[in-house]
Amino acid sequence: MQLFQNDAVHWLSMLADASVDLIITDPPYESLEKHRKIGTTTRLKISDGSNNQWFDIFPNERFEQLFIEIYRVLKKNSHFYLFCDQETMFYVKPIAEKVGFKFWKPIVWNKLAIGMGYHYRAKYEFILFFEKGKRKLNDLGIPDVLECKRIHRGYPTEKPVELIETLIKQSSSEGQLVVDPFFGSGSTLIAANNLERKAIGCDISDLAHDYLSKRQCLDAVVS
Repeated sequence: MQLFQNDAVHWLSMLADASVDLIITDPPYESLEKHRKIGTTTRLKISDGSNNQWFDIFPNERFEQLFIEIYRVLKKNSHFYLFCDQETMFYVKPIAEKVGFKFWKPIVWNKLAIGMGYHYRAKYEFILFFEKGKRKLNDLGIPDVLECKRIHRGYPTEKPVELIETLIKQSSSEGQLVVDPFFGSGSTLIAANNLERKAIGCDISDLAHDYLSKRQCLDAVVS
């Protein structure tokens, strides 16, 4: 596992063309800031009693350059998964198609418990499934609704390793390179390592690097 601390787009620009087998990532998209300000999700809420720390938002206007770099570094016949909410999905889908990706569908992550909110409380999140070229999924029997409990009291917007492992198993093979340019809690990198893939990731946040370092230390003690 290799870690880097840099702006995601700038870091990707330093990777070689067609050098990556799979990208799975979860950028801190703009609508998260809106939800945090109105307190519609517990871990993002601003309150006197909360010690939640936050990260810089990745602005919508930078998605085109991000997708250009992701498309460039991915090998032909590869997949790209992007975690997002419904608001961001409608914004980024046409941008990704513009730079060359084929959009297959939104995969639904069913978190198995409702969250905070006002207008039909959220129980799911989208994972947008894009393809460069043509690559067959490794298991055609996997449904487009993936059920996995969300992480409680973890890093903000932390994703379950088990959930990420499903995507990695579907779209890569042992020894291939999995990249996450916004690694956050490190779940994608840990999942790739668990499945004997090579993993490299970048995050500009000191908090992300500190969190993953502590997580690796804990895993080492447990094992």
